[in-house]
Amino acid sequence: MPYVNFRITKEGATKEQKAALIKGATQLLVDVLGKNPATTVVTIDELDTDNWGIGGETVTVIRQAKS
Repeated sequence: MPYVNFRITKEGATKEQKAALIKGATQLLVDVLGKNPATTVVTIDELDTDNWGIGGETVTVIRQAKS
């Protein structure tokens, strides 16, 4: 039973975009590894940019610096 977990920043991914991620990841496992889509689990965790850090800074701070 494959399990795929996406972690993305909470910045307005639409229901349609998330559905496309779930469908695409499932199909990739079917195509590449021959996995059964009925037993493939895909989850999406959305995190606030204050809870995501890169290079010692939060994504919030990094994006504010680029503005």
